[in-house]
Amino acid sequence: MIKRLESILLSSQNAQKLADFYHTSVGLPMGKEMEIGDSGEKGFEFALPSGSIFYIADHSEISGPSTDPKRVVLNFEVDDMESEVALLDGKNVKKIKETYHMEGYGLITTYEDMDGNYFQLVQVKES
Repeated sequence: MIKRLESILLSSQNAQKLADFYHTSVGLPMGKEMEIGDSGEKGFEFALPSGSIFYIADHSEISGPSTDPKRVVLNFEVDDMESEVALLDGKNVKKIKETYHMEGYGLITTYEDMDGNYFQLVQVKES
């Protein structure tokens, strides 16, 4: 029986650079840095306040940007969409879609990371 989604792993040709982007530009709290396997590949952990874990790791079979960035989209929940969007816009993070409202859910703004993966800021509607 599956109990929960334990973590998300995002593989990259350059995990260090991508982890720095998510830490510096997006503002995720950097956790552990680790070596993976016998080839000296790096991994980075972002332990989020909700208990979710987001990992970024080097992968020898990944090269270049994502060829299908809409297939998997990371959603990061925020308290104040307007201020978070202003922060990312001020850091010139590439915006894919302006903030819009999804009925019954809340607000969504879509961005692209340096590997071409999409991620969204979401401010969910209070119940």
